[in-house]
Amino acid sequence: MNGDEAMVTTTTYEGTTVVRLRGDLDAESAPGLAQALVEAAERGASRTVVDLSQAEFADSSVLHALFDARKAHMAAGVVLVLAGPLQVAIRRLFEVTGSGPAFRMTDSLETAMTC
Repeated sequence: MNGDEAMVTTTTYEGTTVVRLRGDLDAESAPGLAQALVEAAERGASRTVVDLSQAEFADSSVLHALFDARKAHMAAGVVLVLAGPLQVAIRRLFEVTGSGPAFRMTDSLETAMTC
C-alpha cells in the first residue's frame, strides 16, 4: 500500500451507474463500497460499472464486497462490469484468489459502458 486515501464515488451516465474507486481500499473503506454497490443494484439502471483504474490496493474485504454486489446485481437483473486498466496490486488480488473469471472485466471504462 502506498497510503493514498481511499475514495468511493458514484455517478450516473446514460442509464449506467459508475462506481469509481481510488487509492488504497481495505476493511475501512469496504462498507462504503458495499453500500454504493447495493444502491446501484437497487437504482434501476441497466448496468453498473466499477471503475478500478485508480485503485492502488484492495484487500479481501473489497473482494468480498464485489462478490456480494455480483450476487445482488444478478438478482436484480443488472449487469455488473469491472473496468480497468488494473494496477499491479489489483490485478494480483484477482490472480492470487482466482476470482477474476467470476466477473465481467474490461480494460477500459469506455468498453465497460457498452460490453
